[in-house]
Amino acid sequence: MFSHMMVGADDLDTAKTFYDATLGAIGMRPGARISPTRVFYTDGAVNFLVTTPIDGEPATHANGGTIGFSMKSPDEVEAWHAAGVAAGGKSCEDPPGVRGAGTDRPMYLAYLRDPAGNKLCALHFLPAGS
Repeated sequence: MFSHMMVGADDLDTAKTFYDATLGAIGMRPGARISPTRVFYTDGAVNFLVTTPIDGEPATHANGGTIGFSMKSPDEVEAWHAAGVAAGGKSCEDPPGVRGAGTDRPMYLAYLRDPAGNKLCALHFLPAGS
């Protein structure tokens, strides 16, 4: 359904440090600087980019928007969150943990704001009844 996701950042070096850490914690290679204004991440199927805004205005984050990354396990969620905080991100929402316990689709979630303020989520679906 999606071809790619892109977030804005005013400082690409800071953004690259943050995303190299968080995405590296889940097995992604460091981002490639594909132009002076863009950093590109891919696993061959999913593409994620960070860019300075084309219009020259400051980058802003979406109010109410969240970008979710699929994780393979709760441990991967924790590693992603820890790497993000260590690389300049800010934990937001509740601490990493189970949400929706007792529902058909309980989840293990963690939320971060990247250095530019974009809201990110790491999500792993747990077995039903967890």
